[in-house]
Amino acid sequence: MRVKILLVEDDPNLGFVIKDNLAIKGYEVTLSENGDDGLRLFNENIFDLCILDVMMPKKDGFTLAQQIREKDQNVPILFVTAKGMLEDKITGFQSGGDDYLVKPFSMEELCLRIEVFLRRSAAPIKDENFALGEFNFDCHNFTLRHTSGEKTLTQKEAEVLKLLCTNKDRVLKREEILKAVWGNDDYFLGRSMDVFISKLRKYLKEDPRVQIVNYHGVGFKLEVEAARH
Repeated sequence: MRVKILLVEDDPNLGFVIKDNLAIKGYEVTLSENGDDGLRLFNENIFDLCILDVMMPKKDGFTLAQQIREKDQNVPILFVTAKGMLEDKITGFQSGGDDYLVKPFSMEELCLRIEVFLRRSAAPIKDENFALGEFNFDCHNFTLRHTSGEKTLTQKEAEVLKLLCTNKDRVLKREEILKAVWGNDDYFLGRSMDVFISKLRKYLKEDPRVQIVNYHGVGFKLEVEAARH
């Protein structure tokens, strides 16, 4: 079965070029020119990956990503935009995006980003479960379980948490996390990394014994205090 990609891009010329190039690579691409239509298509079909423009009529890419995340926490979302401001990147990650590509970009770069997502999605994942205080983290299903409820993480959130779990009690440098999860240690600017960490902290706040400690300017360490008897 061919990989199905939802492409939402309001520039018809760029949309055609992207769709045509991805079709040559063997992908099945569904193109929409506005956010409302993009959401309808997503709700009516199953996609392996979404490529969303940010500035669009009727519904911007950030809003569309949030609505997609309400239905599916796992599908990779890649933003493409002419804006390269740090604030836009942070907003993109907060709305549920996994990666960010600034126009103009080469088709080779876009295809490489897509291949990274699909390779990680298709890779056999060990049935790993981590006990984090009162939490159980199921890497395979991207789920974080607690007696108060269950949270489904995005692919990137799960990858960051898994990296912290497998290196528990060790300070992970920022560049280590970036290379391991995004394959590039200069892709993020400062605060962008904190978006993912702050989300994980929010998910873990039910158990104060579980802490992601920030070592300013260095990186992060996952600490789990032993239960007191």
